[in-house]
Order: sequence, then structure tokens, then C-alpha cells
Amino acid sequence: MKPRKPLDAQVPYNDLDLTRWKQYEEIWTDSLWDIPSRARGDGHKLEYHGNFVPQIATQVFQRFTKAGEVVLDLFLGSGTSAVEALRLDRRCIGVELKPELVDHVRTRLAGHEDRLVLLCGDSGSADTAAAVRTALAAWDGDYADLLVLHPPYADIIRFSERDACLSNAGGAEAFYEAFRRVAAQGYELLRPDRFAVLVIGDKYEDGELVPLGFECMRVMNEVGFRTKSIVVKNIEGNEIGKGRTSNLWRYRALRGGFYVFKHEYVMIFDKPAKRARGRRSG
Repeated sequence: MKPRKPLDAQVPYNDLDLTRWKQYEEIWTDSLWDIPSRARGDGHKLEYHGNFVPQIATQVFQRFTKAGEVVLDLFLGSGTSAVEALRLDRRCIGVELKPELVDHVRTRLAGHEDRLVLLCGDSGSADTAAAVRTALAAWDGDYADLLVLHPPYADIIRFSERDACLSNAGGAEAFYEAFRRVAAQGYELLRPDRFAVLVIGDKYEDGELVPLGFECMRVMNEVGFRTKSIVVKNIEGNEIGKGRTSNLWRYRALRGGFYVFKHEYVMIFDKPAKRARGRRSG
């Protein structure tokens, strides 16, 4: 009988000791995430519509980064990624279109400037990409180690009046093209052989399901990313403030022949060392 091959002790993209893999009960590896409520404390607050739950950041940061590595969030919002990166001893570069949100996060996380860079700008623009590279160079780096994308779910919530905001794209195709520009920038800024996470949901429009999640996955693939996993996460615990738990939505579903969304997607991608032939970055 051949001797059993020893288990690999570690992968190059996290700090987990795989000889102790059974002990990591806090690390989720299933594709269904049931999160009863949004985590609070440790700097997290429910203070902004559309922000994603900290538990997502916790899981993907532990799975796909090491301590001291750089998380790049191109839709920073109220700063969930920044708070969790600092808590887990990572660094973060966050890009946000709204200057008032950038100022809010900067004030909230003052004192961590050695591990946090906040940039105000359009994540799909060349100027913003140059600013990210400047921030990476100041940390003696060329690439981010994890890319986080949590775009608006098209026009479900209007986040600003700015033309560059994806919630003002003006139709599905315009939204996908605007998202493509951001995804392509993220691809170029991410270290090869590392991971990207996309948090996205779907929507209904004119009586028809609009599969934003799978369309954005297609865009990610077209700019060069490979799909690794699709996680389905419940959103029930975060929908109370939007009235989604009311009987009105049940009535509308029964009347309209649809089902009420109780999920969103956490899609995991990687950036291959070499771009697949036929894929484009912009």
C-alpha cells in the first residue's frame, strides 16, 4: 500500500493552518449562508442603506487574505470593508463616489491612516486607477490582494444624483457597461492568482425578473475573471427596514406570479496568472 500523501499545511492566499482544518468551525465552506441579522459592534453600525453585512467581509477576508495584505473595495459605501479589514489586521484601499461618505468614513476611522487609504472618485475611471496604484506604491506594492465589489443593484436604490453612479445608469445595458468598466479596472489592480468577491442581487422590472447577479457574473468572466463559487445568502434579517417582510409583498407576489426575494449572491472569482484567450479587459 502506498503511503498516504501528507496534507498541504497552507495555501498561499490565507493564514489558515490546514493541518488543523477540522478546528476552523467559524470558517464557512458551504454555498448557503443563513445570517439571521447584521453583526453590530467592533465598529459596525447599521447607518446606511445598501451596505452589506460584516459577516460577508469576515468570511472572505479570512479565506482569501493574510494579515497585512491589501483589500481593495471599489464601492466602499459607509465603510464595512474598511472596518473589518482593520479589525482583522488587514489594510484597505476604499473608493467611494460620494465625498460626504468618504469624509464620514475618514472621521469614523481616524487614527488608522497607516493601514487605510480612502479615495473619492469614479471607480471606472483611469484617474481613480492611477490613485489606487499610487496608494499601493506607498505601501511598496503593485497590486491589491483581494478585490471587493458591492455595486448598486441597478436602480433599486438611488444612491446619488451623480451620472457616474451605477444606480443612475439608465437601463440594464448601460448598467452592465458601467459595471464592466469598474470590473476591468479591478482586474488590472488585483494580483494574479488572487480572488475577487462580488456581492449582488437581482430585481424585478415590468413584471419580469432581471438577473443582475448572473449578468454581472458574465461581465466578470468577460473581463478575465474565472468563477470559483456562487454563494446564496439570505437577506431576511436586513429587509425589515424596507418593508419587505410585510403582507403587502406577499399579496403582490400572489397577484403578480412572482416570488419575494429573500436572497442575494456572494460570487467568488479568481484572476488567473494568464488571461484566457478571447477575454477582454475593457
